[in-house]
Amino acid sequence: MANWFQRQKDGLEGARKRDIPEGVWVKCPGCEQAVYSRKLERNFQVCPECGYHMRILGDGYVRLLADEGTWSPLDETLHSVDLLEFRDSKKYSDRLTAAMKKTGRNEAVLTGTAQLYDHPVVLAVMDFAFMGGSVGSVVGEKIARAVDRAVEEKRSLIIVSCSGGMRMQEGVISLMQMAKTSARLTRLAAHGLPFISVLTDPTTGGTTASFSMLGDLNLAEPKALIGFAGPRVIKQTIGQDLPEGFQRSEFLLEKGFLDQVVPRLEMKGRIAEFLSLLTGRESGIPGDRSNGAGAEEKADSSGGGEEPASPGGET
Repeated sequence: MANWFQRQKDGLEGARKRDIPEGVWVKCPGCEQAVYSRKLERNFQVCPECGYHMRILGDGYVRLLADEGTWSPLDETLHSVDLLEFRDSKKYSDRLTAAMKKTGRNEAVLTGTAQLYDHPVVLAVMDFAFMGGSVGSVVGEKIARAVDRAVEEKRSLIIVSCSGGMRMQEGVISLMQMAKTSARLTRLAAHGLPFISVLTDPTTGGTTASFSMLGDLNLAEPKALIGFAGPRVIKQTIGQDLPEGFQRSEFLLEKGFLDQVVPRLEMKGRIAEFLSLLTGRESGIPGDRSNGAGAEEKADSSGGGEEPASPGGET
């Protein structure tokens, strides 16, 4: 006799959901859509749905700008030391160790030589993941050496800034880097070599007050926070509400502080165009296309595997 109270298993069990490893999907802060992490990586951390620019690690920007196989790093072994034996809630030496372990690099800036659509360049790319991209003695020294290399080899200089400012754990030594880097950049001007500064989110503090705003051309990514003090500090100090979009790249462009706001995927092509104008050298943009053609081709052709079902969907 059939047990009418026993649920028949065949065809009645719901489909079991597969466990999705953490980090496979990323929620876009702009449109709040779930984006497949590999797709986001292929798109250089730009949301394919709404175009929101998420932060990109330093080596990601190197991959974006440098022609394939041309990147040659400089001064990789330089690293900071705790000259002041500084301690706040944690020893500076411990913070350095943790940052090195987290990022796999010695400092908050990557420098090297490369070709950018056949233009010989020196790249300096800051990494916010290393102590907020703060500028200490080694960051200042690496940027100064990057300038020297550009002069020696007659290359254009491109600095991509992503920094919270000077590194307070090094005191006046870090503040000195503002003058040091600014003074060294005059060598480029004296030799007639272009310097293009790219400001990303965020570029604040002494970084903005020194080398980041000294480019022959100052470009910025969309909606990047750029300023000296942050908007919250300014509002508390003056006791007034700030204009909408205050300290964002579009606001600064309108006020004349920037030359252009350029989407990340168009940055390489736009820089190549400017370098051609400044140097008289032709760019090797594929098919004579500008505006980031190479970045888009990389994003389209880099593969990455099948996209899994989105969270909450059927599996």
